[in-house]
Amino acid sequence: MREGLLEIFKETYSELRPGSSVPELKVEFFAFANVNNTIRLREGRLLVRLSDLLEGAPDGVLRAIAHILLAKMYRQPIDRGYAARYRKYVGSHDIVRKAHLVRQMRGRKLLRSPRGHFYDLDPVFEDLNTRFFHGLMARPRLSWSQTKTRRILGHYDPAHNAIIISRIFDHPAVPRYVLDYIVYHEMLHLKHPVKLRGSRRCVHSAEFQAEEKLFPRAEQANAFLKRL
Repeated sequence: MREGLLEIFKETYSELRPGSSVPELKVEFFAFANVNNTIRLREGRLLVRLSDLLEGAPDGVLRAIAHILLAKMYRQPIDRGYAARYRKYVGSHDIVRKAHLVRQMRGRKLLRSPRGHFYDLDPVFEDLNTRFFHGLMARPRLSWSQTKTRRILGHYDPAHNAIIISRIFDHPAVPRYVLDYIVYHEMLHLKHPVKLRGSRRCVHSAEFQAEEKLFPRAEQANAFLKRL
């Protein structure tokens, strides 16, 4: 364990819960598949696991993590300054790049075939690539989701360079323009990666939103999605 890390957690505990005796603490770095941090209370003992991507983080960032984890554990408000400091660090180019590499090496990504029961994502991508991107976008891996999820309609995974679309759209009752709109949205994520604005992650930049409005039947597609 990194020298001083345990002391940071003990000091943070005392700050959040003055007058309370500090429980037994075990803090370790762990090889998660992403920048994950966990805290659990077991038989009066606090067990903390931090992503090994954070081993080189400054003490100020580790103190912010300790505050966030302990505040969540004991249902106390999280200091905005600590939250902003943590977001800024994990959103930095260096950490994001390392996280992508780690996810590629450690993460499991079960991808299905792009060919569904009714729609095939390959020709959908190629048609959109020609119509909106001059055919210049390199094709990522395309896959239908394992289940018919309504919560996540689609997502682009940069670590595995994959676009996954909810299987709920692989149905004859779904108009082709609705599926096109969902895939087009995820293609824009490929074109406009997440950026860090201050301490905030900007997922849908102004450029992203402006380009999304270029889709001819966006309003109709959104109306259909609301009915889902």
